Amino acid sequence: MDTLPDASGPSQADVEAAHVGVTSEAAAGTKPQVKAPVRVEELPKFDLDTYISNYTGRTRYDRLYLIGTCSPLLAHDALKAAIAEAKNSGDVFRYEKAVRALAEVAPSDPDASFNTLWVEKTRRSVLAQTERLEHELRGYKNNLIKESIRMGNEDLGNHYYQTGDLNAASKAYSRMRDYCTTPNHITSMLFKMVNVGVERGDWLSVQSNVHRLRNSLSKPEDAAKNESKVSAAWALSQMQQGAYLEAANAFLVIPADLGDKYNEVITANDVAVYGGLCALASMNRDELQRNVLENQTFRNFLELEPHIRRAIAFFCNFKFRSCLDILDAYQPDYLLDIHLQRFIPHLYKRIRTKSIEQYMIPFSRVTLDSMAKIFAPEVIGGEARPTDISSPFVQELIGLIRDGVLDARVDLEQGLLVSNQIDLRSEVQRTTLESLQEFNQEAHWRILRASVLHAGLEIKPEKREGPGPKGTRYPRGMGMLD
Repeated sequence: MDTLPDASGPSQADVEAAHVGVTSEAAAGTKPQVKAPVRVEELPKFDLDTYISNYTGRTRYDRLYLIGTCSPLLAHDALKAAIAEAKNSGDVFRYEKAVRALAEVAPSDPDASFNTLWVEKTRRSVLAQTERLEHELRGYKNNLIKESIRMGNEDLGNHYYQTGDLNAASKAYSRMRDYCTTPNHITSMLFKMVNVGVERGDWLSVQSNVHRLRNSLSKPEDAAKNESKVSAAWALSQMQQGAYLEAANAFLVIPADLGDKYNEVITANDVAVYGGLCALASMNRDELQRNVLENQTFRNFLELEPHIRRAIAFFCNFKFRSCLDILDAYQPDYLLDIHLQRFIPHLYKRIRTKSIEQYMIPFSRVTLDSMAKIFAPEVIGGEARPTDISSPFVQELIGLIRDGVLDARVDLEQGLLVSNQIDLRSEVQRTTLESLQEFNQEAHWRILRASVLHAGLEIKPEKREGPGPKGTRYPRGMGMLD
């Protein structure tokens, strides 16, 4: 059971914001607010070209732009690739944003200057395409052909979505609802609205449409084909709202046939990483062993990211230093992930806190030096000893005690962390003595009653005379008070 306080998680306002380091849009489609990007100075373990080839659709640009604005080592290559993606989609706003970012990194690069001819040409082309599709849709409405109206709204929504007008795309997709004639039409429409919600960061909309997908009247075989995508969208929305335990349970049950069917939103590798980190942050050792490592379905995902499986195995085997070392080594990769970046500090803090908590369970007292070797090896041999009150590790333990996470006390004089656990031996002895006293008392009363019966001293109540209607007088000794 997760014993960490949920109040320390991201606020609801932070959870409902969109991706850190790029832009954020509120659910109602308000003007994006630019946030300061996170700086990742270390080189990640992934290869940029291989990494981005796993994704399709508009998420490719989002991920490239995030990497380009957060990683100085990959900024040049990522931003040039982002510019190419923006050009392919015809999204002028994204193109201008990527060019400005590249100009800050490599001003001399040819792509760092605006191609005004392309911008004007693309804007005219987008406007003409929009007018054409709207004109066709008006014609379909005049003809009152439901299938044509549905396809006209779909084409218009796809056009808006590709060119970056997400509000208009969402409205166009929602207008398809009245013209859907089959369950497959409804399913297709809802998935498009889910994709728009994911890109806008509107996770309440994502969850609402996922519920509609699950309640749709699709055929069983069609529902089975879409279950992996539906489960993945639901799990991602849970994580984005800071519900790590619910997200972990959702990731753990995603069918293994997800593969590359939902690469416009999430890949199988992402499922392994997101599910593994959420599980580490919200489950104890027994739950991790039973629900994650022994989960035959999730094992297929863990094979794609073996370091996550090793980290969880180390945690279950009390090898917390090895687990934390693996997570630290892959932290640059996770800080460059569009869905993980803003959660990594909190996830890592929860995992570290749970490691300390699990480490203390078997012990009544532990030396601070031995704990520092596992959880703060950087202070060993440094100026601040682990037993100093000013040591960051000691302050961390004091904070956990104050928050009620650890039921213990710090003995700086002896250099110990003393648990306030109940002495199990004394507790067993106490309960045993109480049971003996209760047994002796009950036996005493039973023996006393048997002696009274044997001596014939039992007083039996006399039977009353007649049925005793109201007002009848009873013989002496048979009144109610007697």
